[in-house]
Amino acid sequence: MSLPLLTVEIRLEPDVVSARQRARQIAGLLGYPPLDQTRIATAVSEIARNAFQYAGGGTVEFRVETGASPGMLIRVRERGPGIRDLQAILDGRYDSPTGLGVGILGAKRLMDRFEIESTDRGAAVTMIKDSPRGRAPWGQAEMARVSAELARNAPLGLQEELLIQNQELLRTLQELRERQAELAELHARELEETNRGVVALYSELDENAKDLRRISELKSRFLSNMSHEFRSPLNTILSMSGFLLDGSSGRLTAEQETEVGFIRKAAESLTALVNDLLDLAKVEAGKAVVRVETFDVADLFETLRGTTRPLLAPGVVLLIVDEAAGLPPLRTDEGKVAQILRNFLSNAAKFTERGEIRLGAKVGPGGTVVFTVSDTGIGIAPADQRRVFEEFNQVDGPVQKRVKGTGLGLPLSRKLAELLGGGVSVRSDPGAGSTFFAVIPRSYKEPDEGDVKHEDTWRTAPPRRPVLVVEDDPVDLLLYENHLRGSGFQVLPARSLDEARRVLDRVRPVAVLLDVVLDAGSGWSLLAEMKGSEANREVPIFVVSVLDGRERAMGLGAADFHLKPIGRDWLLGRLEALGAARPLDTILIIDDEEADRYALKGLLNAQGRFAIVEAPSGEEGLRRARAERPDAIFLDLFMPDMTGFEVLERLKSDEGTRDIPVVLNTSGVLDDRDLGRLAPKTAMILSKSAGTAEEASATIREALANAGLNLDPAGPEG
Repeated sequence: MSLPLLTVEIRLEPDVVSARQRARQIAGLLGYPPLDQTRIATAVSEIARNAFQYAGGGTVEFRVETGASPGMLIRVRERGPGIRDLQAILDGRYDSPTGLGVGILGAKRLMDRFEIESTDRGAAVTMIKDSPRGRAPWGQAEMARVSAELARNAPLGLQEELLIQNQELLRTLQELRERQAELAELHARELEETNRGVVALYSELDENAKDLRRISELKSRFLSNMSHEFRSPLNTILSMSGFLLDGSSGRLTAEQETEVGFIRKAAESLTALVNDLLDLAKVEAGKAVVRVETFDVADLFETLRGTTRPLLAPGVVLLIVDEAAGLPPLRTDEGKVAQILRNFLSNAAKFTERGEIRLGAKVGPGGTVVFTVSDTGIGIAPADQRRVFEEFNQVDGPVQKRVKGTGLGLPLSRKLAELLGGGVSVRSDPGAGSTFFAVIPRSYKEPDEGDVKHEDTWRTAPPRRPVLVVEDDPVDLLLYENHLRGSGFQVLPARSLDEARRVLDRVRPVAVLLDVVLDAGSGWSLLAEMKGSEANREVPIFVVSVLDGRERAMGLGAADFHLKPIGRDWLLGRLEALGAARPLDTILIIDDEEADRYALKGLLNAQGRFAIVEAPSGEEGLRRARAERPDAIFLDLFMPDMTGFEVLERLKSDEGTRDIPVVLNTSGVLDDRDLGRLAPKTAMILSKSAGTAEEASATIREALANAGLNLDPAGPEG
């Protein structure tokens, strides 16, 4: 059974704003918390705007569901031609020409129950938000009160609505990962863009990196401005309360001193929060200044020892600072490194009731120093280990209820470490303590001089077999490199899904180690994409995660699944069990035509397991030949930048490449003179128009044999 409350007609664009305001107002009157009010208002606004834009108008009906599943019901009806591509939208496969296209799907995720009925005469969207937990059932008297309040309180104007939305965004900062907003003008388009940003927050836009940077800049600007505005009244409160407490304005009674003391303590806590917000805003806006200086880790540790001891319970928690002798001096921002470690130590002190806290450092790979802060505290569950580095995110627990914090210390540490070119991570077991890591380069480099081309880290180094590692945690990357050091395998690191796809376009790895929980996207999409690809379907994929997802991983075709952290024996055992340790011959294809390279790769993969490297030009082919030292080269004769004749001459005149067998693969017709020039320098000359598939396969097999490559008699599956 449902009870009617209000119906809003959507005829003009301001009616969309009114529907949003009414949704939030009704949700508040029904007792929903502020965050749910924002979710309901955003979902209503999005669906109502769709009705206005695509159907020319409609109605928004607000009702209350009673009975076994009580909740707030909103039904939006529109009189247009219905919703095209509805199933594709609900499945997340719809690509909107406007670049937005997240309205219906985003609104669905915001609500608890969601249904759409669409015909050629219009559509009806029904959304329900379950009643707040612990809320008594709504009765007729309460419905009458809500209706009376709605009649008395008309919708606000556009400017007031924007102010309320900005307050909602501030309250939900801990969930702001993706949003699109324009805070430059106070008009209808800004309201639409801000609303789109909140919808994008709750949707999972894995590929929206460009918008994320713009949104982050807007958020940082907002935080910076608001932090400055807060500081002035807070300083006044601190100053005035100080005057009152020191008696300069007259003596206070004992009760008054207690009350003013509470005021001052609250102001100090709020000041610390504002300072952290301002630091975060500076880093995210690119305005944080890195003051580079040379310092010793031992001196830094001595300073941290003195500032940390007052935070510990005497005789109950022991601070141990490892010797830093033998560590090279660091040339970076000492203040920011100290701030990272102070946050780690302060966090450890809050959640360690007895035992010890240990501060240490060691030399890391690639010119880094790895700082560690370990404790014997309550520990962190695997599902919460990423959340602790998110703004305003605090893990619930018995100690957390007694310890107050802003939830900004660890996120700020992550931002500062990334600013210095490093990263942070955590290893923890509930009840056994935690270890926080900060990987900091020994010498800071400006972004323009420190941006190493990732392509340099994706060069294969035969005879080692390439393993693609998709991981955005620098500590985990270091762990995997250590696991495979000295083995027959080479780590090709990819810190995002985009980088992983670029590696796969260049190299066919023998295996993939895939973290499915990434900051910039979900690894599940890459797993499904590879298993649906002709070129990469047979590449074994090992899924690793802090969350249990074995059933999903195996269902999508993964070779195996393991919870983090993984051991060296497990990783090497899985690689060798799949036959990935068998040496692969590397083949370099030099051809400017992408379609021809693709066809040749298919023919080669049909004959055996090869590591295939591609070059789209003669110059690139020469460079890759010198760097990769492949076992064979398939060379096209006609390319825009230089002919295959020139490439062949330069290959044979270079001492490092002269012994590599070359197979010519051309669509041109060669005369006797050209054949006479080329035949002595090549293993075989092929024609791209090789007749039937069987003839092409036999020709490729003969060419591989002439080039001296190892062929699997049973083919790649044998």
